[in-house]
Amino acid sequence: MTTTEWITDIALILVVFRQLREGRLDWKSFLIPLGIVTFVAQQYLDSVPTGGNDLVLIGTLMAAGAALGIGGGLYTRIRVSGEHLLIKAGAVSAVLWVLGMGARMGFQLWTEHGGGDDVARFSLTHHITSDQAWVAAFVLMALTEVVTRLATIFVRGRLVDRGPQAQLTRPALSPDRGA
Repeated sequence: MTTTEWITDIALILVVFRQLREGRLDWKSFLIPLGIVTFVAQQYLDSVPTGGNDLVLIGTLMAAGAALGIGGGLYTRIRVSGEHLLIKAGAVSAVLWVLGMGARMGFQLWTEHGGGDDVARFSLTHHITSDQAWVAAFVLMALTEVVTRLATIFVRGRLVDRGPQAQLTRPALSPDRGA
């Protein structure tokens, strides 16, 4: 693995540790992880192979990323403090995040240190056409995990009851509003 790969992998893992400490839910909460995965995608996602069972591999890892992301978003505590929303990743959220982000790093280390032949045999047996299919699958898995986690947190943040002061600023939702 290159230095850049180590830095980006570790940065993605550390993103959730930043949220183990309660902090404000703001644009930085969304932009930092999205910026990191955008960088990773630009660096490593040259194409999305569609031959053989490449799309099955990619879809399977993206589904795993979505499950991890939604789970991580659901196990992130969101509460109101004054006029601000605060978030704090719980232990389950942190474990899911590290599991997803660490899987990519672990797979790459394994293939570089003796597992490459096993992956080649698996790929041949299951009609996976190239190394790029594995790269695309893991990059898209990470991207999906980040986006679904953030989307889950965003939606949950919008649904948080902000108390009586929120009722004054939100329009009333009533079927007979015009009456």
